[in-house]
Amino acid sequence: LDPSMDTWDLSSPLISLWINRFYIYLGFAFSISLWICVQIVIKKQGFATVLAEAVVSLDLPVAIINLKEYDPDDCLIEEEEEPYEGSSEEEFGGEDQQSVNSIVDVEDLGKIMDHMKKEKREKEQQEEKTSLFRNTGRNEDGERRAMITPALREALTKQVDAPRERSHRCMETTPSLACANKCVFCWRHHTNPVGTEWRWKMDQPEMILKEAIENHQNMIKQFKGVPGVIAERFEEGLTVKHCALSLVGEPIMYPEINSFLKLLHQRKISSFLVTNAQFPAEIRNLKPVTQLYVSVDASTKERLKKIDRPLFKDFWRRFLDSLKALAAKQQRTVYRLTLVKAWNVDELQAYAQLVSLGNPDFIEVKGVTYCGESSASSLTMAHVPWHEEVVQFVLELVDLIPDYEIACEHEHSNCLLIAHKKAVSGETPGFGWIKKINRPGAVAHVRYPS
Repeated sequence: LDPSMDTWDLSSPLISLWINRFYIYLGFAFSISLWICVQIVIKKQGFATVLAEAVVSLDLPVAIINLKEYDPDDCLIEEEEEPYEGSSEEEFGGEDQQSVNSIVDVEDLGKIMDHMKKEKREKEQQEEKTSLFRNTGRNEDGERRAMITPALREALTKQVDAPRERSHRCMETTPSLACANKCVFCWRHHTNPVGTEWRWKMDQPEMILKEAIENHQNMIKQFKGVPGVIAERFEEGLTVKHCALSLVGEPIMYPEINSFLKLLHQRKISSFLVTNAQFPAEIRNLKPVTQLYVSVDASTKERLKKIDRPLFKDFWRRFLDSLKALAAKQQRTVYRLTLVKAWNVDELQAYAQLVSLGNPDFIEVKGVTYCGESSASSLTMAHVPWHEEVVQFVLELVDLIPDYEIACEHEHSNCLLIAHKKAVSGETPGFGWIKKINRPGAVAHVRYPS
């Protein structure tokens, strides 16, 4: 045989194609895939165009937007025509509505800033169209005025009603970080010290008050130059008028608490002190304060132990003795109830008995505030009651304590205030200004004396 007939000629084109067939198949597959993708895109664009034309032909109340020409910043604020109005105007009466609308809620601050940004952008565009020369010598206040519309400026600069006008002059502080309870809803997540008696280094009351006022003033100064801050209010805020001793811990544990209160009153600063009802002797020895609060976090021994987790073994006796001591105080007193869903919202009759024991002038009822997950507490958002549940609790409680009635409600705070009828009627000096509300749903305020 001829040997040349049995030998493959590797230089043949067909043989080369066969050897490189994998790469050829791969190239075909890629080309087909690319062609399919292009066809899909073309068909989608065509579908979108056809759909847009069909929608327009139906004369529907919708807008067709080409995303290639769409700027989100230009459309962001269009949905918020009235950014500074409250969301619950229907809850207020005629007089109350006027005063409430003059208040800018902190939650609306972001909307206000967005509104101001849009106003500034529109103004700049208008200046470009009319070829106006921008005044380079404009000061900061002039620039801010240009950013705020007349309606917005009016809402930001209106004087608020008397019951709310004092918050900027209220200082929150504490002379004691320590506490005798480990409450499940403590916002400090139990990072503060605990104990049944004072055993820490003690600062003098003069130093505590001095530094507390300085810290308050430093916080107020951070609002300087913020749009909407009234200059007069800013200056007022630098002078403390009220002091809430409820920041953290048990203020009544501080050995020099009476000296501290005396310093406050000498400066004409009112005092609002909150105690956790575990120190009855200290309550009896406490000098009069503007308003004395006692936390009533449960109506039974078992529930109180679960929620407050007190350190004292005789916590229930101390709790009851504290309420009795409160009844003997010749001053304005308050029960503060923090409702924890599924934990302390039952046994209303027991709550009514506790009210008769301390006979407070006011009862504040508030849904618990969830402050985040903590390894020291099993509290979750499931334990936060809805406002309607708080209202129902208050309605049922008031039916059991005939000497009391609902004084006011603040849905945003998930809180209601119950007042003794002597406070509403004005039989007791200093209580005649409390607004009576027969039906929950409107907001009223208690104005404290200077």
